[in-house]
Amino acid sequence: MGKPRVWLGFAVSLIFLVIAFHGQDLDQIGASLARANYWLLLPAVLLYFAGLWVRTLRWSSLLRAVHRCAPRDLFPVVTVGFMANNVLPFRAGELVRAYMLSNRRGVRASSVLATIAVEKVFDGLTMLLFMLVASLSVALTAQVRHVGLVAGVLFGGLLFGLVVLTTEWPRRWLLERGLGLLPARVAVPLGQAAHTFLDGLGILRRRGDLIAVAVASLGAWLLEASMYWVIAEGFGLGLSPGAVLLVTAVANLATLIPASPGYVGPFEAGILLALAGAVGVERGTALSYAIAVHAALYFPVTLVGLYHWWRESLSWRAVRRLSAEEVGD
Repeated sequence: MGKPRVWLGFAVSLIFLVIAFHGQDLDQIGASLARANYWLLLPAVLLYFAGLWVRTLRWSSLLRAVHRCAPRDLFPVVTVGFMANNVLPFRAGELVRAYMLSNRRGVRASSVLATIAVEKVFDGLTMLLFMLVASLSVALTAQVRHVGLVAGVLFGGLLFGLVVLTTEWPRRWLLERGLGLLPARVAVPLGQAAHTFLDGLGILRRRGDLIAVAVASLGAWLLEASMYWVIAEGFGLGLSPGAVLLVTAVANLATLIPASPGYVGPFEAGILLALAGAVGVERGTALSYAIAVHAALYFPVTLVGLYHWWRESLSWRAVRRLSAEEVGD
């Protein structure tokens, strides 16, 4: 069961790469890549890692309800998680983060996964905010509006569901009545996992921390959007702030599509959808830019994550087992 799903991810990536490269002039793409100013990759990558640090601060706030973790201790976990997302299928990096904190810091994995779920909702809502702001200065195509609509339904629904789980009656019904319908051998471990997962949602009941997480989400993504802008300057695109926000949002929302490790294919197609479709940049130049941005997002954090993986003496076998369980083996 697992291997077909992995191969399906690679097939999805291949389909999106075919879409991205269809009708492209490879010589023009090569010339555009050759003309780019790659010295600007240095400040771009620094902005990206600054954004990762803000994400780490945000995660520390989210974890406060279940375990106090210093940001300096969490940063290696964050980089390892991003590395794992880049080299393992189906966003296994989120499982790796739970595995690391559970095994190295004694935090229950289900609580960690709850905080990661809250993270993802705030990331999605921030991308929707970017699209809304971008729409004030960029004419959105029907395809881009469709992306925003689907994302709005998805993340709005997830936020509603998580908030409902923090209220007293649904929480009590789930833990007492809902689990009571199951056999004891299933209900007991599932109940323990549900308790710790719901504990991880504790921040949703604290308005001050919730505002801090929202501000951190905005700050982290503005830093990443700044990275997109710096690389665009290296290609001489001269993008407006609205265009940069739109490209950042659509590219990242496109990576929600299950694909091969590293989001190859959907990411490039997302940038083309926004940059060539809505902003009006020539398709070959837009694809060249997408390749450069993807490389800057992929290689530095993967190398840093591999270093922290080696430094922590973590087990690839354990992670492969987690990944296999995730994809259905």
